[in-house]
Amino acid sequence: MKVLVIGGDGYCGWATALYLSHQGHEVGILDNFVRRHWDLELCIDTLTPIAPMQQRLKRWYEVSGKHISLFVGDITHYDFLAQTLREFAPEGIVHFGEQRSAPFSMISRDHAVLTQTNNVVGTLNLLYGMKELLPDSHLVKLGTMGEYGTPNIDIEEGYITIEHNGRQDTLPYPKQPGSMYHLSKVHDSHNIHFACRVWGLRATDLNQGVVYGVLTEETGADELLINRLDYDGVFGTALNRFCIQAAVGHPLTVYGKGGQTRAFLDLRDTVRCVELALLHPAQPGEFRVFNQFTEQFSVQDLALKVQQAGSALGLKVEIDHLPNPRVEKEEHYFSAKNTNLLSLGLQPHFLSDSLLDSLLNFAIKYQQRVDLTQILPRVNWR
Repeated sequence: MKVLVIGGDGYCGWATALYLSHQGHEVGILDNFVRRHWDLELCIDTLTPIAPMQQRLKRWYEVSGKHISLFVGDITHYDFLAQTLREFAPEGIVHFGEQRSAPFSMISRDHAVLTQTNNVVGTLNLLYGMKELLPDSHLVKLGTMGEYGTPNIDIEEGYITIEHNGRQDTLPYPKQPGSMYHLSKVHDSHNIHFACRVWGLRATDLNQGVVYGVLTEETGADELLINRLDYDGVFGTALNRFCIQAAVGHPLTVYGKGGQTRAFLDLRDTVRCVELALLHPAQPGEFRVFNQFTEQFSVQDLALKVQQAGSALGLKVEIDHLPNPRVEKEEHYFSAKNTNLLSLGLQPHFLSDSLLDSLLNFAIKYQQRVDLTQILPRVNWR
């Protein structure tokens, strides 16, 4: 099918665009490259060197023989977005085009406003563009498991059936976001649900866990196609940070007690989940929610796994506990459902199978690019 990947220059978006192209879909990328601007603003850089988009796409064509269209602009500018939708006319729209860092959203008032304006307005514009121009197109939107928070009950996939005063209803699962970024994703979910319910649009919200890994078959095909690996205190995930710290001999920095538990999945599963959602679209008027993850780990679990994997490579890996800069429960119940994507045919990769190849070996290969001043927390929630 014809698929527009919004945010196709980013970590998940780039891997998804190449994967869908390789699978035979006609792919367009829409991006304003603001993610690269934020790296410059914060004086940080991905561990892996990222080529300019035009070079990336040229090399992809040389490697695969497949062309990916490029639309450069900002979806908060409605005229540009509408023109792109008219010109490309996608059957499926994959929306990664948001500011995705919780720490970034908590730096200051300006960063919180930027995050919510960019994310909420961009998604609203997209919903209106679909309503007016492409009402039959299917939106696959990247949500986050962070919308749910850490409730003391099992996390269902988007909805929960409750009984109250003798009556029963199935309602959206309660949200307990932990940052201004996660709040923006909750607003997105409500807006998309409304658009489906009232305008008859079709959408799938992929509430994704923390993604890890660098390599997919496509991004590993050439050095110019390599993906990002963020490790800094603003955009880097805990697992990425631990692997880089292990590679350079820095103690692993566990925030607080380390009992914070989250959902995780391999990047190769992310791209497959997106395709599965596209190939099995929601019905008109339907707002589906899939919890997109394969495993659950605490931060301390991750540190111990990196320590064990590092030891197998001859690295001496120590673990330190730092005061937690975030406001979050450090010991809690966490049990989430993830059956929908598995029922569509997802065959998961697991962290134990990919930690060395996809993360630690990359960290060691590019360790000369590590900026040690960037691997400690820089943003305090309080």
